Amino acid sequence: MDLAQDHPLARAASEAIRSGDVESLKNLIKDNPGLATGTIRGAPNSCDTIPRTLLHVATDWPGNFPNGAATIAALIEAGAGVNARITGPHPETPLHWAASCDDVEVLDALLDRGADMEAPGAVIGGGTPLADAVAFGQWRAARRLVERGALTGLWQAAALGLMDRVKDHFNGKPSPAPSEVTKAFRCACHGGQRGAAEYLLSHGADMDWVGYDGLTPVEAARRSDAREVADWLRGLGAKTAVELR
Repeated sequence: MDLAQDHPLARAASEAIRSGDVESLKNLIKDNPGLATGTIRGAPNSCDTIPRTLLHVATDWPGNFPNGAATIAALIEAGAGVNARITGPHPETPLHWAASCDDVEVLDALLDRGADMEAPGAVIGGGTPLADAVAFGQWRAARRLVERGALTGLWQAAALGLMDRVKDHFNGKPSPAPSEVTKAFRCACHGGQRGAAEYLLSHGADMDWVGYDGLTPVEAARRSDAREVADWLRGLGAKTAVELR
């Protein structure tokens, strides 16, 4: 079943999901075979019109809808693919979207029903759900993924202050490339993790690297309200992007 977002059935299903009306959703699925496994072109409150499943509707921004876990259970029991992907340049799964919304309840519900924690396709570097959670500062979701066994790259470990994992990257051969050390340093600042930032700076990180969003590490720290890290960086002479021009 393929429905436009303004189709009455698509609107009714989306409204049931967003309002947490699980019984109405179940009735819609029962009366319309194929709804749970179908796609909707676009979704309410989204500027994106790429097709997505109802599981993606349930995990779309801002997420954390009422009865989220029960909604996930109802959809999957009706045949929805827990690892279904949207079409387009970033084929994200519902778990990617739940991670991007800091929706721990729904994240757990998806994982409990077989969601692939290491699925690629994130809008952030084509990575896993953890990549989205860390990059967007969705810290509860990021830590929950780690608790449940998610693998971490250097930059993710740095952003979360997982020092054992950070150091593991320097214990093997080869050591991380300078560019990776710098990116991880910036992520540590973004995550407010001074210990990780100090460690990476001692391993050659560029304190004034301008990231893809046009911000330096000190600006990334300020944006995340990591004031202690920002003040520490300024004390070391760290500059803003404007100051580097």
